[in-house]
Amino acid sequence: MTEQKDRMTEIQEQDKRIEQNLELIKYRIVVFSGKGGVGKSTIAVNLAYSLLKDSLKVGLLDADITGPNIPQMVGLSGMPEMMDLHQILPQIKDDLRVISIAPMIPKDQPVIWRGPLRSGTISQFLADVVWDELDVLVTDLPPGTGDEVLTVSQKMHPQLAIIVTTPQEVSLIDCRRAVNMAKKLNIPKIAVVENMSGLICPHCGVAIDFFGTGGGEQMAKEMDVTFLGRIPMEKQSRECGDNGTPVVLKYPESQTTNAFLEISRNVLKFLKQ
Repeated sequence: MTEQKDRMTEIQEQDKRIEQNLELIKYRIVVFSGKGGVGKSTIAVNLAYSLLKDSLKVGLLDADITGPNIPQMVGLSGMPEMMDLHQILPQIKDDLRVISIAPMIPKDQPVIWRGPLRSGTISQFLADVVWDELDVLVTDLPPGTGDEVLTVSQKMHPQLAIIVTTPQEVSLIDCRRAVNMAKKLNIPKIAVVENMSGLICPHCGVAIDFFGTGGGEQMAKEMDVTFLGRIPMEKQSRECGDNGTPVVLKYPESQTTNAFLEISRNVLKFLKQ
């Protein structure tokens, strides 16, 4: 009985720290998808850096506990610094503040954790990471509609959910489920980004309709949610993700970067409405 009471007190204290942290963050965005492999983390990383280009203070929370890829994609190494038991400093890369569990687990080792432990880690990040004042916190969620999505939605109270899809119908089916989940979680604003929308030929620069295009926009219209834009496929985008240099930083004049900058402007307009 005493143990249960102590645990309840601990949770209440953690929730209080979460609320104190959230008071310092103006806008909270979650990026998720109905299925894996649609480029959700790529969208989260490059959206965060695109928002930075507008002179905003931006943080990026990697909430994909079992598949944390954000440090690799932004070129981070080393461990985040612990100030004390309840204060973790985010790592900083090109002015972006980042937290992920990836540096805290042995390389190439799987994170075989049940839902409560994964959710507990996310709650700790929300409670104990010293973000200070932020204009925007972007949270990269794992694919699907599992515990992590529920935890972040209930604890972080995001103002905007961005659902990432590709143009194919098999992706759109899962995207519809993710949109409906965001609605059931009462996230105030819901939007869709269509990724891999046309392949840009590296030789002539012409867009090839590889996976099709327009499916995400049509689906957003049907479900009465906002369509933020589409991201093409370019060879350097994949290379940048592997090399730890986001495409919006390395190739500022590329078609992909222009698409991300347009989407980030649309995001800010949508949030301010």
